Amino acid sequence: MRSKAITRISLALLVTSLAISAAHAKGDDFNSVVKMIEQFYNVKHQGIPFLAKAGLKVVGAAAKIKGGEVKRLAEAGSIKIATFEDQDFGADFMEFRKSLNNTMTQTWSPLVQTISSAEGEQNYVFVRGNGDKFNVLIVNISQRDAAVIQATLSPKNLALLMKDPETGSKEIRQEATIDPE
Repeated sequence: MRSKAITRISLALLVTSLAISAAHAKGDDFNSVVKMIEQFYNVKHQGIPFLAKAGLKVVGAAAKIKGGEVKRLAEAGSIKIATFEDQDFGADFMEFRKSLNNTMTQTWSPLVQTISSAEGEQNYVFVRGNGDKFNVLIVNISQRDAAVIQATLSPKNLALLMKDPETGSKEIRQEATIDPE
């Protein structure tokens, strides 16, 4: 009798811990990264105004019609964007990288991590599975600007990103933020 009760309790604890792990894996890492940047660099992100969000939907619809490379974000299904403009990102790159990796590698796989101290640029790309698609989280930080983008990509578009991750992540940033850079 006692062993059945212990088994039931053990099973309940196992199910609970798996549910907590699954909830953590689906947590809002996008907001965590945005807050991490804000706290580490003592900066504040700019939200995308309502009309800009509506513009992204129009761009997505136009991209579906146009096709080609521009279609990548139209197929995304979901996208989150936070931008930081005209702020100082001159703090210790390596310390930020360490903090970011400590947070992200629990639920994401790092794909690209480049730092150019001469140009003051940092690029990070993380990936994780999401059913038959993939979530991609991109963090681009330059000396004065930064962007955090989380998008859902098809396997085909993830393969394109993996061919040239640094260029691909910059293209996604440009498409998502409509930045002519």
